[in-house]
Amino acid sequence: MAGGKVVQAQSSAVDTRSGTVPETVRLSDIAYRKVLEGLFDRTVPAGAFVSQNELVNLLDIPVQPLRDALRVLEAEGVLTIHPRSGIQFLKPDLELARSTYQFRAFIERPAARAFAETGDAADVAAMIDEHRTLMTRIEQGSFDAEIQAQLGRLEERLHAGMIASLRNPLVETTARRLNNYLTLIRLDRLMTQPLALRTLREHLDILEAAAARDADATEAAIVTHFQNALQRILGMF
Repeated sequence: MAGGKVVQAQSSAVDTRSGTVPETVRLSDIAYRKVLEGLFDRTVPAGAFVSQNELVNLLDIPVQPLRDALRVLEAEGVLTIHPRSGIQFLKPDLELARSTYQFRAFIERPAARAFAETGDAADVAAMIDEHRTLMTRIEQGSFDAEIQAQLGRLEERLHAGMIASLRNPLVETTARRLNNYLTLIRLDRLMTQPLALRTLREHLDILEAAAARDADATEAAIVTHFQNALQRILGMF
């Protein structure tokens, strides 16, 4: 993540798990997270062209940490820095969607196989139960913000679990970068009950194949999931 001088954290750098402020936090790391959060909550619109000073004011970030964070985000493809002009943020399009899902498939096909072969059986069983419970709630008519947030958490847990099965920190770093792209691509997606149920069923196909320790079926299920997910995303453009 972004480099920069290690200094005593400001009050905004609170550890959300404990409610405490870590002893030392890189301000550039905080700036990195704030820029992404600004994109994801639309404070900074996707595709926006803004000046450095505008970002300082919009996101309440000091200049030097912001500069460090912007260099990292440029290297990750989230934005382009135009010297003496401004910062151009990435605007998702069809090509980005295709490229992102293609790259995810390259990574997660072997990850799915490893997950089937070595994944913790208790974790897999727990995720199957959680998916079925959520599907039941949606089928009974519940589909509020909390339900959608739970769907997002289940999706993140499933894909992170598969990636972790590879035990490769370089792949994990790449997967986090792809997740940033994916979040941007999905900003304008309208999640509906039928789409949520379809996604959960595809997840269950992956998990049930993994529970059976069937690597071929698990890999096939993740390929199908990505193909279907890409088609759903392409319908947005």
